[in-house]
Amino acid sequence: MVEVLQDVSFRIVPITEEDARAMVREIKGYRLFNGYRNMPVRDEEAVIYIITKFSELLSDNPNIVEADLNPVIVLERGKGAYAADARFIIGSM
Repeated sequence: MVEVLQDVSFRIVPITEEDARAMVREIKGYRLFNGYRNMPVRDEEAVIYIITKFSELLSDNPNIVEADLNPVIVLERGKGAYAADARFIIGSM
């Protein structure tokens, strides 16, 4: 859906927790995190954790020139989130 809806947020690493929180909250789909139409509230903190740890991975590995986690599945609040697929492009620095 990211590609279809063009619902993305970008930052340059390193990404702080505050940056990650802002990224999550600025996407159009953020309303879905809050239990839209009887859906359970989603685990925003788990997504923030994934973003900050992903940022650390990229910062620590400068040979990664492009990376993508898509889709990220966000479970109910307190139950986490996970990347169902990841893609890395490695280049020489």
